[in-house]
Amino acid sequence: MPSTRRLAAILAADVAGYSRLMGADEEGTHERLKAHLGQLVGPKIKEHRGRTVKNTGDGFLSEFASVVDAVRCAVEIQRGMVERERDVSDERRIAFRIGINLGDVIAEEHDIFGGGVNIAARLEALAEPGGICISSIVHDQVRDKLDFVFEDKGEQQVKNILRPVRTFRVLASRARSSVCPMLIAAPRLSIVVLPFTNLSNDPVQDYFADGITDDLTIDLSRISGSFVISRNIAFTYKNKLMNVREIGRELGVRYVLEGSVRRMGEQVRVNVQLINAETGAHIWAERFDTQRANLAEAQDEITGRLARTLNLELLEHVACKIEREAATDPDARDLVTQGWCCFHHPHSTEIRQKALALFEQALLTRASYK
Repeated sequence: MPSTRRLAAILAADVAGYSRLMGADEEGTHERLKAHLGQLVGPKIKEHRGRTVKNTGDGFLSEFASVVDAVRCAVEIQRGMVERERDVSDERRIAFRIGINLGDVIAEEHDIFGGGVNIAARLEALAEPGGICISSIVHDQVRDKLDFVFEDKGEQQVKNILRPVRTFRVLASRARSSVCPMLIAAPRLSIVVLPFTNLSNDPVQDYFADGITDDLTIDLSRISGSFVISRNIAFTYKNKLMNVREIGRELGVRYVLEGSVRRMGEQVRVNVQLINAETGAHIWAERFDTQRANLAEAQDEITGRLARTLNLELLEHVACKIEREAATDPDARDLVTQGWCCFHHPHSTEIRQKALALFEQALLTRASYK
């Protein structure tokens, strides 16, 4: 079949946190994804007069003659995924990110090419787990034809595209005046501890940096309600040049912890920073200096202090986010106030867990209020 050019609506999708899911349960994730593609995705694309161009291992690429059909199809796929994965835990849940663009493509039998395809792929990467991100040209075509509310996300500078791309997020059905039940966000206290960098002149000291990474991963996993990426998966990013937003999207986590270790004789310095993986913004940074004759004791002291500090920082950051979201609901606002009261009490594990429970209850109250 020779190459042809045509105008098409391109739908690109991938699985949020695919590497993490495969690392946790390779065969189970593969079988479930294959079932979703065969029983939900394929039939929906056909129903809306689209064509599956190819499966990409962790997702799929399809094209439609109509942008209205493409957006309708995307919404129905995301709603279908919510139902199919409803009883699956957050750690194992499969959620697609979908990007849709309208553009001129070079079409072959088993693939399509061109700038329009590239933009669709970049929009996919900008979408939230369970969400849909569309270009402004798609928005202009469908905003008066479909019963959805769209959130303007502004212009985004995306990789390998010269001009900024204005993007919109599909949010809600006007008829129901509520957010579509299709966004599956990463767990609130989800984090990956990236391998700490050894800044010592002695490469042998790599074991010390790796040891701190291991201990922090274990200590943070003990925080109530936390979801921490395993050591084996985190270490696949060692010495890789990737920004934290890419890592967060790939692993499906909200936070990234990274740092460095420098040991000079008996003096050890650890620099560490906590980053919001959704925005790339730094939440907290600290430097730890210690001098110990016993290296094991120094390591225990450093990781213990880091874990305690991060516990508080993570909880406070999540609490502030929930407080902003709950501002319009008096009942939720009252629960947030109670949560802050607990949070500022003298530190104890029981008090912190009670504060987190109140903040999460505020979020649930807000959802029912809407």
